Amino acid sequence: MHTAPQARPAPAFPPGTYGAPPPGPPAASLVRRLLAPAGSLAAVAGAFTYVGLIDPNRPGHYPVCPLFALTGLYCPGCGGLRSAHAVAHGDLAAAFGDNALAVVGYGVAAALWVLWTVSSVRAGTRRPLPLPRRPAVWWAVGGVVLIFTLIRNLPFGSSLAP
Repeated sequence: MHTAPQARPAPAFPPGTYGAPPPGPPAASLVRRLLAPAGSLAAVAGAFTYVGLIDPNRPGHYPVCPLFALTGLYCPGCGGLRSAHAVAHGDLAAAFGDNALAVVGYGVAAALWVLWTVSSVRAGTRRPLPLPRRPAVWWAVGGVVLIFTLIRNLPFGSSLAP
């Protein structure tokens, strides 16, 4: 009696791997993982250096805020350049007086940059900037910016005006 040859089962791993799963993509080198955080730091340092050298308190170096020029109202960014100039010179009291929200923003941005850099060092691949993904966080940020803008334009909030 003649039986048909039986098919051999397919190997669990592709030929040439000697029983090991195929390797994944190679881990990015540390230098490559740090390119984006280092480039971002260089850009921010360059901007703060420029604002630190070119005083925004002297007219003619920077454009006037269009909202303030048209309406006389302060936008949430009004005083931000003067605030950055004061931070570049180490005068945090003047920085808070020029734009307190900007100073808080500088601190939050610095903390996010540190988290980004640490996660890029620890990970085997480049990591994106760790921004919150929940919409409620961004609605809350928008609410804080709106309230800050409203208060700084009212008589009792004049201490928040630049």
